[in-house]
Amino acid sequence: MTTGAPTPTHPATPRRSRLRTFLPLGIAAWLVLEIWLLTVVADAIGGLAVFLLLVAGLVLGSVVIKRAGRRAFQALNEALQRGGTPAGGGGNGLMMLGGLLIMLPGLISDALGLLLLIPPVQKVLSRYAERTFDRKIREANPGSFGDAFQQARIHRPDGKVVQGEVIRDEPGDAPQGPRPPLTG
Repeated sequence: MTTGAPTPTHPATPRRSRLRTFLPLGIAAWLVLEIWLLTVVADAIGGLAVFLLLVAGLVLGSVVIKRAGRRAFQALNEALQRGGTPAGGGGNGLMMLGGLLIMLPGLISDALGLLLLIPPVQKVLSRYAERTFDRKIREANPGSFGDAFQQARIHRPDGKVVQGEVIRDEPGDAPQGPRPPLTG
């Protein structure tokens, strides 16, 4: 049984999202700002002091990531022993992100990383991320990622694509005899 709209003869080019358009520009601007700030601070306090700050950030960030990873692993272990799933894992993820930002060379990333290590900031960000994720899931259009497991496309040897729908058989409904081959 096939359902769905006919396949268009010429594929429409998808429109680039704003994120894909402006993310490279934002990263480039951030890198230029980081380098500029490092040179300004190096002129003010000296190059050796800036180098020591960067090394200290690398060490501190690796300690934070290791600690957050250990906490996450312990929470997962305890949850598996209880037979459930770990609760409140957002704090460990934000700690890991903070550690990663501290490890990156630059003073702005260090400041953002240290900000992510503050527990009230973690709570606010995790609540915001959870609400945003729930809203996006509720607003998802049919035929999007959530529907990907319900639809299938079969590519025939002659290159034609046959759209179809996956229908799950209940365990008692399946025929017990041999099945015919899928290719035709």
